[in-house]
Parts: sequence; C-alpha cells; structure tokens
Amino acid sequence: MTRSPARRPRRRRPFGAAALVAAGLTAGALAVAPGPAGASEIQKQARETAPEELKEVFFVGNNWEGTADVIGSRGDYAKIGRIDMIPDKKERLWEIYLNPVKLAFFLGIRLGPGEGHDQYVDDMYTTKDGKSVVASRPSFADVVSIDVESGRINWRFPVSGFRSDHMAVSPDGAQVAVSSSTSNTVHVLDMATGEEAGAFRTGDKPHENVYTDGGKYLWNMAIGEVNTDLDAPWQDFTKGDRRITVADAKTFQVKRIIDMRERLDAFGREDLSDALRPVAFTPDESKMYFQVSFFNGFVEYDVHTDTITRVKTLPKNPDTSDERTTYVNDSRHHGMSMSPQGDKLCIAGTMDDYVTVVNRETLQEGPLVTASKPYWATVSGDGKHCVVSESGTDQVTAIDFATGRKVVSIPVGDHPQRVRLGHVPTDWTGPTTG
Repeated sequence: MTRSPARRPRRRRPFGAAALVAAGLTAGALAVAPGPAGASEIQKQARETAPEELKEVFFVGNNWEGTADVIGSRGDYAKIGRIDMIPDKKERLWEIYLNPVKLAFFLGIRLGPGEGHDQYVDDMYTTKDGKSVVASRPSFADVVSIDVESGRINWRFPVSGFRSDHMAVSPDGAQVAVSSSTSNTVHVLDMATGEEAGAFRTGDKPHENVYTDGGKYLWNMAIGEVNTDLDAPWQDFTKGDRRITVADAKTFQVKRIIDMRERLDAFGREDLSDALRPVAFTPDESKMYFQVSFFNGFVEYDVHTDTITRVKTLPKNPDTSDERTTYVNDSRHHGMSMSPQGDKLCIAGTMDDYVTVVNRETLQEGPLVTASKPYWATVSGDGKHCVVSESGTDQVTAIDFATGRKVVSIPVGDHPQRVRLGHVPTDWTGPTTG
C-alpha cells in the first residue's frame, strides 16, 4: 500500500492536561447486565420509527470548516444540503479574545488536537422531530442546537472546562450526553431545551459515550492525555487516569469503574495502552470491541465475565512510521462499527490509510481498502454498508459489509470526522436563511 498524495502534514504539540482525581469504585462493584438497546439498536430504532414526513440522512461534521454536510443515508449517498454550525462565530471569538484563560485553551486546542486548526464541529445528533441538530463544538467549549430550516441557534450550553467532545443520544432521543475534556465531566442535556439534567465525573479526558441496556446505563471512556510527545511506553504514567466510568442514566450516580489496565495485564498484553478510543457493542451487548492508543488492531471484552477474551492485530502499512509521536492524538486506528447482524466489524485504520471489514467469529480481516486518514466508522441506514470519514481527502466512503469492497465516495467539507444518522423534513434542502 502507498499513501495518498493528498494527505495533510500532521502537527502535534503539547496541550495542558487537567489532572483531576475522581473517587472510584472497584471494578466488580456492579455487574451491568447487557440489554437490547446498544448503538446498533438505536440505529435500528431510528430507521423504524421515523415519521413519514421525515427523511433519514447522514450528518457529516466538517470539523475544521465548521459545517455539516447532509447526505443520503443509503444508495448513492447524494448530497442534500449543508448547515453552518458556527453562525455565532464572531460572538464566540470576541468572548474568547477578551478572556486570557479561554484564549490560552482555544490556542491550545488549535496547536494540539486540532493539528494546527480550530475544531468547530465534533459530534451531532438530530432531534426526533427532525427540526434541529445538536452539536458539540470543541474550540467553543459548548453544545448548540441549530434549527435546520432557518440555520439559527435554538439554545447553547457552555460545558464546564474548555473543550467539548464526543456525544451520545439516549435511545428515546430525549437527552444527549457530552464529554467535557478538560473538566473530566459528562454533562447530560435535554435535547429540546439544552437544560442540564445531570452530570457525573470521569477519568482524565472523557471521550466516547455509549448508552446501554435500553438507556439504563451510560458508559464513558476516558482516554487520558493524548496531545503530548511523551509517547514512549516507559512514559505511559504521564498519560493520566484512563478508565471506563459506568453511570446510571437517570440518577447520574457512578455505578462501576472498569480499569482496562488490569484486564489487559491479566490477558498478557502489558504492552498495550489502556486508553480506549472508539468502541462497538454486539447487538445483545454481551461483548464490547475497542481500539486503544498506538495499536493497529482492536480488543474483545466480555461484559459478563469482565475479561479480555481476544486481541486482533491488523496489518501495518509499510509506509506508516513506528514513531509514536507522529500518530494523530495518539491514534493508530480510530473508528469502528458493527454490522446490524453483529457478524462483521468495520475498522478505520487511521494512520495506516485503510479500512477493512473483519469477520467477528474468526477475526479474519477482508480486503484493505485504501483510504486517507479514515477517522470514523458508522453504519448506513439500510445496514448494508460501513460508512467512514476520510479526513485526509475530505470525503465519505461506503464499504460493503458483505464483500469488504468500496462502493462509493462522496466529497464533503474540510476534515470530516463524526458521521451520524439523523432526520430532516422530507423536502429539506438546506437552511432558508443563515
């Protein structure tokens, strides 16, 4: 394999860590039973319960550009419209420039996780009525709801700390959880009003959020410090408190702490980082698959037995450097999704410039489909394709779960990252005003 000539240069510089200490529980404090509504079930509900006056779409967040492209969720994935996700940019920048502390973090985001760019849109979910899209905006340290018809902001919630990150929507679509990177907090907000329903503390740098057991529990994966050059294995102690925090989604009480360091060590993989990146649950939520920093592969975790059961190493691109400091935010592979049947995993090999579909039973990978810095993976509306964002060439690409082959690529905006299923009015083609 050879790299795409369109790859942008990578820049990584230090970004200050917030080393806050949270009270923990023992890993075995509570056995969280798997249930019927994991991420794949939420997608199924979205497909089956959409009102007739709505159409299912994909929202593609163009992180460095501050826009969201809206494309078809299946078929030819044709472009439908675009939304400006930072209509209040001037106002937000004035606030930042007039506050030295906010300005320091704003510039830190640009020079750290932003790779020299501002991060304007990270994660997005639409309301059940398709009237609004709710998005996290890292550089502005907030979450906003934007009216899809007018392009105007309905509400804005500034997170604690100085950077917002990954989100998750509850199975009933009523609430959205957002990670606040620098305050080690997950805020849970009312999707309609933006009012905070509750919050809970996490490990250092909370990242991925996932609802499980029909929305009863909310899992958060803290990745620790990923923006320094202290990446050698012996410097791992500098990366902070990395753990899974499982909270009750109604009371927001922490019910369980899972330290993957202990479980990886018990499996004999002391060499692997315990910084969990994207995760994917099986449809019955009995197993969880996750990626970790610096590793070209993924790990299988049995939820019932609370043990690591398998580790899969995926092929290395010979052009990928072994120098860890060149990996974007410590990511080697970042992005994974599971087919609705639970028989295939789709893996975004970010630094190795490929996407591959893996048989979950055998863990045998399929063809390595060349992709430029693929950064996220999700599932098409009909469940047939894995859809990945190629942040290196500003496009979204669909991979067939059955064959592992590329189906189509669609150009989008600058540095696409999160891709989420959502809904808009049937005749919608973009905001009427901005």
